[in-house]
Amino acid sequence: MNTSKRKGKQRKKSLKTWIIATLLLSIIYVWLQQKGDIDNMWPGTTIQEAVPITGLHPVVAENEKLLVRKAARRGIEIVITHGYRSSEEQDALFNQGRSSAGNIVTNARGGESYHNYGLAIDFALRTPGGDVVWDMERDDNGNGEADWMEIVDLAKELGFTWGGDWANFPDYPHLQMDFGLNINELKRGKRPPDSQ
Repeated sequence: MNTSKRKGKQRKKSLKTWIIATLLLSIIYVWLQQKGDIDNMWPGTTIQEAVPITGLHPVVAENEKLLVRKAARRGIEIVITHGYRSSEEQDALFNQGRSSAGNIVTNARGGESYHNYGLAIDFALRTPGGDVVWDMERDDNGNGEADWMEIVDLAKELGFTWGGDWANFPDYPHLQMDFGLNINELKRGKRPPDSQ
C-alpha cells in the first residue's frame, strides 16, 4: 500500500474520531446543562449557595437611614422610592416600554441589577407641599444649590456610587454600594460582608 493511501485512511480515521469525540462532548454538555451542573463545570464559574436576598444589605440600609437624616439637617426631605427588588420585579421594569406600556426605565433584566442583591436604592425629593418629585433643579432649602445634587454629594460621602455618573444609561435616582463586586460575581453567589 502506498503512503498516500495510508495517509488518506489515517485522515478518515482521525476525522471519524474527532466527530465521535465532538458528539460525545456535546451530549455530556447537554446532559450537564439539563442537570444544572454546567455552571460548576468551568473554572471561575462556581456558583456558591447563598442565603436568599429579601431586603437591603445591612450596610446599605444603615447608610440609607443616615442619608435621609443628613438630608433633613440640610432642610431637604428625600423619599426612598426603591430598595431591594426581586428578579421578577426587575423583569417587569425591564419589560416596561418594551413588551408593556410605559417608558423604558432600565436596561437591567432580573439578576442584573444591584437592586436584586439589596445593594441599591432609588430616591426622589418631597416638596414642602408634600409632592414626590424627580426634579434635579429644585432648591427648596434656598441655599443656591440644587437639592438633588446636594443629596448626590452626601450619598457619595457615605460610599454610594451615583447612577447619574454612568455614561451609557444614566440613572439619576439610583445610588448603589457594590463593595467591589460586579454583577457576574453576585450572580455566582459572592456576597459582601455584613459590615464594613
